[in-house]
Amino acid sequence: MVRALILLIVLGVVGLGVFELGNRAWTGPGPSNRDLTILIAAHTSVHAVARDLQTLGAVRNALVFEGELHLRGGAVKAGEYALPAHASMADIAGILASGKSIQHKLTAAEGLTSGMIYKLVVDDPVLVGDAGPEPAEGTLLPETYLFTRGTSRAEIIARMQKAQQKFLSEAWAGRVDGLPLASPPQAMVLASIVEKETALPEERRHIAAVFVNRLKAGMKLQSDPTIIYGITKGYPLGRGIRESEIQAQTPYNTYAITGLPPTPICNPGKDAISAVLRPDDSSDLYFVANGQGGHVFSTTMAEHLRNVAAWRQVEKSRFDLAQPMPAAPDIVRQPAPHKALLKRRHAR
Repeated sequence: MVRALILLIVLGVVGLGVFELGNRAWTGPGPSNRDLTILIAAHTSVHAVARDLQTLGAVRNALVFEGELHLRGGAVKAGEYALPAHASMADIAGILASGKSIQHKLTAAEGLTSGMIYKLVVDDPVLVGDAGPEPAEGTLLPETYLFTRGTSRAEIIARMQKAQQKFLSEAWAGRVDGLPLASPPQAMVLASIVEKETALPEERRHIAAVFVNRLKAGMKLQSDPTIIYGITKGYPLGRGIRESEIQAQTPYNTYAITGLPPTPICNPGKDAISAVLRPDDSSDLYFVANGQGGHVFSTTMAEHLRNVAAWRQVEKSRFDLAQPMPAAPDIVRQPAPHKALLKRRHAR
């Protein structure tokens, strides 16, 4: 009887010791001194996960991790997980059970063409599968899209299209009365032009008002970016627009055609879409660069011509400052190019 009692006590002490050792192993700092990433495919066994963790150096012993996980009723979920340096087995088990996979992101900036965004999707190393056909111009909503590893390229494209359709539908429903736009696709065409005309958010509704006023009056839009799109499909021209290009009878030359070009010239962002559907209350018909990154607006041609003359003086001053210094003939300084060559030649 005494022997049995002593044996029970010994076994109890040993058991407590083992339990304490296991608990320390479970909660103590892990062996890795750097952050790690593990990808767990669907239907992967705990045994395989434990083995991968040991191979990565996240745990010292796969069998101990697997055994402790079973004893504690833990589980792992498929996904891609970030494991911080020195994470304990308990920490790792919690991360793998959370299902909170690493979120990757792809940013489609406002003003990119569908071809440019499509290339970003195709070239992304985390996305999988074929992207499908290149989307039509102006059918994607520029935003930052989060996704987990294993997401397909076609799925991201579909999300961009769905997001654009949803936003455009809501914005179209809230448009002001009297717009010279017959349909949401026409709104997208005009929004794409507004997007490319200014980088200043505070100007978009004003520039939209100018183009809306021109459409109502039957005036040509005379937008430089439309000509550039017709030549390069949205990529930088790398030079000034030529007189022959201004005179060319092409579908995207809004110096030659009346009304809107046949398609958007980029994928406009939410602000540009909202701007054309709720433009400023303005009677302005003209705008020209102000030399400070924005534009100056006017209602009459006479006022506009004065603004154009002022802009030409700014350009002339920049050109003079950019000339080579006489004392250093080996230094070549080129005049800074400006996108709106047309605005120097043609009153808008």
